[in-house]
Amino acid sequence: MAGGGVVNTGKGKEYPGKLTAFVFLSCIVAATGGLIFGYDIGISGGVTSMDSFLKKFFPEVLAKEKADKSTNQYCKFDSQLLTSFTSSLYLAALIASFFASSVTRAFGRKWSMLGGGLTFLVGSALNGAAVNVLMLILGRILLGIGVGFANQSVPLYLSEMAPARLRGMLNIGFQLMITVGILAANLINYGTAKIKGGWGWRVSLALAAVPACIISLGALFLPDTPNSLIERGHSEEAKQMLRRIRGTDDTDEEYNDLVAASQESKLITGINVIMFYAPVLFKTIGFGSEASLMSAVISGLVNVFATFVSIFTVDRLGRRKLFLQGGIQMIISQIVVGTLIAIKFGTSGEASLSKAYAAFVVLFICVYVAGFAWSWGPLGWLVPSEIFPLEIRSAGQSINVSVNMLFTFVIAQAFLSMLCHMKFGLFYFFAGWVVIMTIFIALFLPETKNVPIEEMILVWKAHWFWGKFIADDDIHVEMGDAEFKPAA
Repeated sequence: MAGGGVVNTGKGKEYPGKLTAFVFLSCIVAATGGLIFGYDIGISGGVTSMDSFLKKFFPEVLAKEKADKSTNQYCKFDSQLLTSFTSSLYLAALIASFFASSVTRAFGRKWSMLGGGLTFLVGSALNGAAVNVLMLILGRILLGIGVGFANQSVPLYLSEMAPARLRGMLNIGFQLMITVGILAANLINYGTAKIKGGWGWRVSLALAAVPACIISLGALFLPDTPNSLIERGHSEEAKQMLRRIRGTDDTDEEYNDLVAASQESKLITGINVIMFYAPVLFKTIGFGSEASLMSAVISGLVNVFATFVSIFTVDRLGRRKLFLQGGIQMIISQIVVGTLIAIKFGTSGEASLSKAYAAFVVLFICVYVAGFAWSWGPLGWLVPSEIFPLEIRSAGQSINVSVNMLFTFVIAQAFLSMLCHMKFGLFYFFAGWVVIMTIFIALFLPETKNVPIEEMILVWKAHWFWGKFIADDDIHVEMGDAEFKPAA
């Protein structure tokens, strides 16, 4: 394939070592940073579908929803103030990720995780105790800062701790925790919506403190990565840590590559919209309030279990195959969902769905979620965290998080208005973007499975397009017995 590239590192670059219990446990603890992002994605859509929450903070939205039943279903939740509640987090995360890059580089990955967890903890307290919209949005901004720091540092940490042959599996632990957070939030929303007295939304928002405490406490016990220690001038500590995480004293070759890399220094799929607006979306297309929350739980379960597919296949099948297969699956399901809604609601927005028809809609949304969960979801964090050289790795991951948060913010802010104006065409809109993204992967992304991150420049050098921009003098990796050749 045009975008393929194979690195055959040979015996000289098969670094000694195994997956030690120390590394495995460290990666599990670090991956819990994904819980805070996932929990927030899941919780915000649920509370904004609760009547008690809308009555207190967004009474005009509730009034529109309860108005004449002939009201256009596409537009019943269209409110810029309501979407500001959701999208303010992503704007804050975008800005915070740039600062997180400097913190991660100067102090290490673990302290960036700790800072993110503590900030998220304060934000959850503000949201749970909110008495007005200002407190709500201020809390969301603090949550966003926490998300920006965690999303920037956790994937880097996981990629640097893991052996090359298992890097994909361990890194996807972050995405798995995101899906667990989403599912937990959906289940909590389903339960708290039943609380009499109308204060269940406070429980939902305040419980964000639980994942915040998990990552904050966990970060205190995490070791620094050898890459980070070398980057900050602690060479002896880096040697000791590398021996410990690889479970062998024979780490000189890998350490030399890390030092060489250090000396050299001197993606809009629509999935976040589906997840954090899932209850609102399901309610819009004809589900009742409780049924919409249950449908969100179902899609959340699919998200979790489908992520395991990626965990067990990413280091065998490779990144490209999962990207391409998942992209095609997402395109088809988006088109089917858009068509199903078009058939029933048309452009008027007035219709009722039978249980069988509604179940069919949920089925294809779950097909979409599954495709995302074993491809673009986890790989969107894994690939950027492994392809950058050490000197720009934290900055590169920062840009990745920032772009992610920028487009998430824009779509979160505009989604309900877009649904009102584009109607069922919104699903075709997202399908079109996934088509573009999948074509880009096919042409421009080389395969990076099993390649030590210190040798990643060799992958780009062999690529049919990117190789034109890399001079031989830019390669400072000792090849040893390695062979490098582009794929057919």
